[in-house]
Amino acid sequence: MINAVGTPQSLLLLGGTSEIGLAIAARYARQGSLTVTLAARPSTRLDAAAEGLRALGATVRTIPFEAKDIESHPKVVADAFAEGDVDVTIVAFGLLGDAEQLWQDHAAGVELAKVNYLAPVSLGIALAERLRKQGHGALVALSSVAGERVRRSNFVYGSTKAGFDGFYLGLGEALRPEGVHVTVVRPGFVHTKMTAGLKPAPLATTPDKVAEIVVDAVRGRKDLVWAPAPWRAVMSVLRHVPRPLFRKLPI
Repeated sequence: MINAVGTPQSLLLLGGTSEIGLAIAARYARQGSLTVTLAARPSTRLDAAAEGLRALGATVRTIPFEAKDIESHPKVVADAFAEGDVDVTIVAFGLLGDAEQLWQDHAAGVELAKVNYLAPVSLGIALAERLRKQGHGALVALSSVAGERVRRSNFVYGSTKAGFDGFYLGLGEALRPEGVHVTVVRPGFVHTKMTAGLKPAPLATTPDKVAEIVVDAVRGRKDLVWAPAPWRAVMSVLRHVPRPLFRKLPI
């Protein structure tokens, strides 16, 4: 159970090598005793992530997870919950891709849609069943500001995040009566391996700063947060810009 000061005893990270997800897990590990399950493809990166959390005092196990293997998701979730309740679950995986290739290359576009939208929906449904049965827990869904108003510059990616965002906001409403809370997180540009080599956007941030926002949001049982917070005001304005003008903005 998450204690009175918001510290969980157990955590599941779907996307076990996610830099943001690992930063969240590390922040919790520093707060007290924590058992972590990292779900990801077996790799040296996954091994290093597990060792990094163990160095902070966490008990860590890893389980194989492939986002594109939709049929395997119920078993992945069952394995993750096999040793008991999970206090905090983090959905933190996805692809960015080449924005122009994605709408011109059928295979690339479909793969991105499958990983960024279909897989999170599949896992969300499987997680909801387990979380309802245990009657408590927090689910953190890492979305993106790109999904708030989809731009021409990355519309395939943005559309998947718009769907992801809508699904998890709705799931939060569905699970609220069950004692389970869902927090949707909308980061802007985050300095990670995924964004390496890209020009940083305004309000660029780091995994550690996003993790701080997430931990506070879970403690406060917030439904939706932006990372960093000023993105809320920025997107509030952009959502209401008329399309002919929005089309001309350098974004």
